Order: sequence, then C-alpha cells, then structure tokens
Amino acid sequence: MLPLALVLSLLIGVSLGLLGGGGSILTTPILIYALGVEPKEAIATSLLVVAITSVAGAVQHFRQGNVELKIGLIFGAAGMAGAALGGYAADWVPTKVLLVLFAMMMLATAFAMFKGRSGSEEERPPQAWWRVIADGLVVGVVTGLVGAGGGFLVVPALNLLGGLPMRKAVGTSLLVIALKGFAGYAGHSAHIDIDLGLAALVSGSAVVGSVLGGRLTSLLAPTTLRRGFAVFVLVMAVFVLGKEL
Repeated sequence: MLPLALVLSLLIGVSLGLLGGGGSILTTPILIYALGVEPKEAIATSLLVVAITSVAGAVQHFRQGNVELKIGLIFGAAGMAGAALGGYAADWVPTKVLLVLFAMMMLATAFAMFKGRSGSEEERPPQAWWRVIADGLVVGVVTGLVGAGGGFLVVPALNLLGGLPMRKAVGTSLLVIALKGFAGYAGHSAHIDIDLGLAALVSGSAVVGSVLGGRLTSLLAPTTLRRGFAVFVLVMAVFVLGKEL
C-alpha cells in the first residue's frame, strides 16, 4: 500500500499549498488505514509530516509577501504551548476516543471548507493581543490532542483577530501550523516512538504536493476545488466513524 499512500500524500501538500489547511485531516487516516500504523503513532507522525510540509508551503508564501511574521510568531508561540500540552495529554486519552474526536474534527473541517471563507481582504489593526494568544492556545491544544493542524481554525482567527487579509492569513497559517506541528510532535514523543523513515517518505511526497498546490492557485477555481475536497474529507470522516463506532 506504500505507493498508494505516497500518491495520497501528494493531496496533503496540495491542500496545504492551495488552501492553507486540511493536510493533517488526510495524513492520519492514510497512515492508519493505508499503512497500518497504530493510531497514536499515526497522530504523532501526522504532526511531524504536516509541520515539515507547512514549512515548505510557508517559504513559498513568504517569497510572495504573504506571511506576516509578527502575528504568525505570536499566534504560533501560543499554539506551540497548547500543542505540546495536548500532545502530552493524549497519552491518557483512549485511542478510540482520539479517533472519534479526530473524525468530528474532519466533519467540522468539511463543513468549513464547503461553506467557504467570507473574510475581509483589507488589512486591519489586530484585536486585543490576549484574544489572539488565547485563541492560539486553544487551537494548539486541539492540534496536539488529535493530530489535526487546525488550518481552517487558524485562517479565520488570523483574519478576524489578527486583522490580516485572507491572502496573508492563508500564508501566515502555514507558519503557525508548522510551529504547532513540531510542538505537538514533541509532546507525543515523550511517550510515542515513530518510524522516522516512513515519516520522511510521506513528508517528501507531501512537500512535492505543496509546491504543486502553490502553483495551482492561479490555474484552478478555488471554490470548485475547495468544495470537491470538502466532499472527500466528509466521506473519510464517515469512514473513520464507521470503523470506530
């Protein structure tokens, strides 16, 4: 199943490069159901894969002027603290509960993707920094606990709380997801060992996908692609719930 998993991993990168989120929603099911990785190990591996892939995407967006470092680092630092806490706490949560929570996160993501974003394209002053930090902390805990990077939570937060236009919110979200992913993996690594070779293979494929996704932004209709991807995520969420319940 490895060749199929590597092909599917391309979708992880395409999603991150094109939409600024959604990559981790695919990574964990691919690792569990296509490669037979144990669920908690898959969640930890997913965090590392998405972090590496997000770095590649963030570099592309940074070159285009779409990454706001100050807000990204503040939000990301709060997210790192939350992700490390969530990753450490995951050791006490039953595996089946983690997978059901992950499936619920997939359903929420599918809904958000299908509905789309109506955020402002105008740059505005950020709201109170404590709100930005608090939101980053909460999203970080979710990331660390279930292995989902939360891109579709981060982007609206950066737009509404951070005052960034949507184009910069998408680019900055990749920086935030990378920081949270590495911190979440660090939290899991306290009690989980992963196959680093497998993580490297999946990450390499996903990075190629992120480059492709960045280039597709000018070629494909974002609404059509986003909604098609939302349907795919919804089907996977139903599959995971069916398997676990």
